[in-house]
Amino acid sequence: MATRNQPSTRFREEIGIVSPWVFFFAALAFVSVFVLLMCFIGRDHNPPPGAVRPLLGLIAGTVISCYIVLISYVNKDAGRRGMSRTLWTLIAIFVPNGLGIVLYFVLRKPRTAHCPQCEAVVEPGFSFCPRCRTRLQPVCQHCQHSINGDDKFCPYCGGAVEADAGAPSPNSPPPPPAS
Repeated sequence: MATRNQPSTRFREEIGIVSPWVFFFAALAFVSVFVLLMCFIGRDHNPPPGAVRPLLGLIAGTVISCYIVLISYVNKDAGRRGMSRTLWTLIAIFVPNGLGIVLYFVLRKPRTAHCPQCEAVVEPGFSFCPRCRTRLQPVCQHCQHSINGDDKFCPYCGGAVEADAGAPSPNSPPPPPAS
């Protein structure tokens, strides 16, 4: 039984919310930390071996630059999700060891969508708008579960999916509930 390969994440879309300037500052921080560590580690009275010094600089620079990009991501993503951007950015910065960033990812709200017909806020996974009954996702005509638009059979009940039933249509009332 063959299955399609679907990407499990949308990394490019998510990282796209970070400003290009942040990547410039992260690269600048990477180079600065690398150079500073190379200079100061060499002056130590008991320096690490020569091959380890650049590795330490690379690791420290990478950690600092990733930290900068993640803080910017938390700031932008919190605004997208209707959360306090300032509060979550400060938590991400000041809670030590990156735990603020981890807390954000654990406690963040799910992204909400808007109905294309009436612009009402719709929770993720809704098949119909609770305000105007616009169909938001294709649903199985038999069991009313959400399906993919290109499915031929419902993965929940096994019923055949009609070609025109898979596409969402505005203002289409839902069929009566199955008994």
